[in-house]
Amino acid sequence: MEGKLLKQRAMRRWNFKLAWPLHVMLIPGIVLVLIFSYLPMLGLVMAFQDYKPQLGFLESEWIGLENFKLMFEYPDARQVIWNTLLIAGIKIVAHLIVPFVFALLLNEVRKMLFKRFVQTLVYLPHFLSWVILGGILLDMLSTDGGLVNQLLGVFGIEPIFFLGDGNWFRFTVIVSDVWKDFGFSTIIFLAALAGVNPEYYEAALIDGANRWRQTLSITIPAILPITIVVAILSLGNVLNAGFDQIFNLYNPLVYEKGDIIDTYVYRVGLLGGDFGFGTAVGVFKSLVSFILIIISYRLAYKLANYRIF
Repeated sequence: MEGKLLKQRAMRRWNFKLAWPLHVMLIPGIVLVLIFSYLPMLGLVMAFQDYKPQLGFLESEWIGLENFKLMFEYPDARQVIWNTLLIAGIKIVAHLIVPFVFALLLNEVRKMLFKRFVQTLVYLPHFLSWVILGGILLDMLSTDGGLVNQLLGVFGIEPIFFLGDGNWFRFTVIVSDVWKDFGFSTIIFLAALAGVNPEYYEAALIDGANRWRQTLSITIPAILPITIVVAILSLGNVLNAGFDQIFNLYNPLVYEKGDIIDTYVYRVGLLGGDFGFGTAVGVFKSLVSFILIIISYRLAYKLANYRIF
């Protein structure tokens, strides 16, 4: 028994000698994570303080859960939470349905050159920042000579204030976000389709099944498990409605319908100087997202036998 323990210790020392350069390579990454991810967490104490920058963390007045109570009592905060849930929820559903349908359609294309061209075309917007796309959309959707309103005018439709009307703003945000990212999201479903055994289609063809029947009986069931996984894991993003996008598109005219938690925290916490209340809203969002992520991983394991660790 003692000889076995000595052998195990010798193996550990040998493995450490082989792997220590890899551990050293991790040090810069660990330091950056500590500095930019964990060290800022000390600022969470502001959520429980009437924080004054000139007094700092140590001398600012402690007010307990008052900031959190105010978050649910303040009318604007409740509206912001509703806006976030609505916009993020529709985005999640749209980001699941559109790539799913597009992958099915693209899978039926037999001209490989055309297929690759379409794939490249729809992937490209994903790599553009919302700063660039925001400027493009502001010009295209303008009521004063914007391309979209010019096209609507050809059909006798009055100009629409896409970025100045709250309801149209929500529609614009959702559609433009789906347009930007659905091509990249399609990769997941195309990868699942690539793993389908071609013999299934050959057998179905022999049995007289047309393309529609093959899609219903083979293609859709083949990608249904990954679809369930993607849908469940998306629950963790139910409070992430897209700060970059909305920040670059919104304006005071659409605050009531378009303001989300992230932009609200930015305006109230940073621009308004109410750091304690802004931090409390951010902590609330992070806590809810954390709980939803845990639930989504458990559901993914139970329903689709998917787990990361």
